[in-house]
Amino acid sequence: MSIGNSPEDERPFEDERVEEDREEARPSIGRALQQARIAAGLTVDDISSATRVRMNIVHAIEADDFTACGGDVYARGHIRTLAKAVHLDPAPLLAQYGDEHGGRPAPTPAAPLFEAERIRPERRGPNWTAAMVAAIVAVIGFVGFTMFQGDDSGGEANVAEGSTPTTGGSASPTTKTKKPTDPTPEASDSAIAAAPQDKVTVQVAAADGRSWISAKDHNGRLLFDGFLKQGETKTFQDSSKVQLVLGDAGAIDLFVNGKKIKDDFQPGSVERLTYTKGDPEAG
Repeated sequence: MSIGNSPEDERPFEDERVEEDREEARPSIGRALQQARIAAGLTVDDISSATRVRMNIVHAIEADDFTACGGDVYARGHIRTLAKAVHLDPAPLLAQYGDEHGGRPAPTPAAPLFEAERIRPERRGPNWTAAMVAAIVAVIGFVGFTMFQGDDSGGEANVAEGSTPTTGGSASPTTKTKKPTDPTPEASDSAIAAAPQDKVTVQVAAADGRSWISAKDHNGRLLFDGFLKQGETKTFQDSSKVQLVLGDAGAIDLFVNGKKIKDDFQPGSVERLTYTKGDPEAG
């Protein structure tokens, strides 16, 4: 009779080894974020500008050092923000952070968060006297406006109620129609087409979704850095050159010096473009 361990006794140890191998095969949170950033063609500076997370914190998180975040709540918020910026699902990374750092964070005490509320002055009750005075002034103004309108509309009422004027004799008064003050769509669309030819004009429109964009002039000075929501448009102009970085080029329509740029940008692709005077194509 054998006194050795049975196969059933050895299975727990094998399961533990398999689980350890899986843990080793899974990349760390910082490594996963770094690989996704590099695959997207973005630098740490690009990520910091797009998310407003300081560069030293981005470097620390990619090195799996979360002490610079200031606590679990902020660390989770930074992980979620960085993951979305590099097109990663933040849920698995947050679950992995919970496994490695003790599960969900403890609730933050309310006193430090709302300390500023304590120094606010107490709200006073409604000032009924001021409200009554304002109501009386409004009524008096409305009555005066109505009487003034009645005097002005007297002549127009007589013309409307009288007989139809004949073509002979004195001409009947005509009512002038007001011209619309809002610019027509053609006028707004032609604004970029009328751009000076001695400069380069680039219009960026988020037609199919939100996209992060960065624009610089020929000296490298930052003209814009942030997200462009769907339906929003930005126009940049420089004497010789405009440099662009598009975080999601597939959602963008470009117009350069009055001409639409035909492109085959894919959704989620990162594009770095340069445009110059008189050049409707990418430089």
